[in-house]
Amino acid sequence: MKCRVCRAPGVIDIRRHNANFCADHFLRYCREQVARTIKEFDMAAPGDRLLVAVSGGKDSLALWDILLELGYDVDGLYVGLGIGDYSDVSGTYVQNFVSTFLEPRGERSTTTLTHIDLRSEYDYDVPTAADATGRAPCSACGLSKRHLFDKAAREGDYDVLVTGHNLDDEAAVLYGNVMKWQIDYLARQRPVLAAENGFPKKAKPLVRLSERETAAYCVLRGIDYQVEECPMAAGNRHLEYKHALAAAEEASPGMKQAFYFGYLRDAAELFEQSNDGAPDGAPALLACESCGSPTSGDTNGQPRCAFCRLSQRAAAAEPVPVELLQTRRR
Repeated sequence: MKCRVCRAPGVIDIRRHNANFCADHFLRYCREQVARTIKEFDMAAPGDRLLVAVSGGKDSLALWDILLELGYDVDGLYVGLGIGDYSDVSGTYVQNFVSTFLEPRGERSTTTLTHIDLRSEYDYDVPTAADATGRAPCSACGLSKRHLFDKAAREGDYDVLVTGHNLDDEAAVLYGNVMKWQIDYLARQRPVLAAENGFPKKAKPLVRLSERETAAYCVLRGIDYQVEECPMAAGNRHLEYKHALAAAEEASPGMKQAFYFGYLRDAAELFEQSNDGAPDGAPALLACESCGSPTSGDTNGQPRCAFCRLSQRAAAAEPVPVELLQTRRR
């Protein structure tokens, strides 16, 4: 196996491109794919301030490193979710990345990491929120992260909020939305969403890279990351969709890329157009009475966002260890 570029011994094969790369040219390939995606979808402009949501996993840490290598002004945001040892270990990987890859960068050492902890700052954690509200853990987690990501991007005056969703993630989400014909979600499934109605601009620069490729990037760069799956993810439909698409990709390399980018090219605009006017009669977005975030939610005639409703109920409940919640869900 030889590198397609320089004919040196290859370290990774990318079957959908029928290509092999040595370490140096694979790292260059990853950066070029991210740069191409940012340019193609107008995700960020020179001089923009970016905020990357980091979890301690391979995708978000690889993305932070790549964006810095491409010369972007980008800070990190980590949210401690209180999911037992899993969250503690994840936070450690983020801190290790900062000390190993950010602090030695000299002139780039001004890059910062903001750490938000649900338990200490909002009096709840994800297992407790899931138990108190009856939501699935992934639902309580996603709601909390989206709110805090948006809030941090607004208050920090960042131009773009970026996340580490990769090709496998986006293809699986698309697959699930198509299986259920979730028109509202399909109409918004783009790798970049413009800032509107008080929400920040959001972008997913990794959509041309697979999970395997971001993992290889981290290994070759020496970036340690959280390998374990979240203990709350058991039974998550998203993982089932990923497994189904992985089997299809094994049989037909390039299928996931063709599926996702074919949708963006040939169908995304049609779903956007078909969804135009769908929210007629829906309440206008107002400022949440508690936190000021845009919301259509209502509590006793007062605008109140889903995050504030969830956090109020969860903060009033007795803390639930992740192990106990797992037992109750069996």
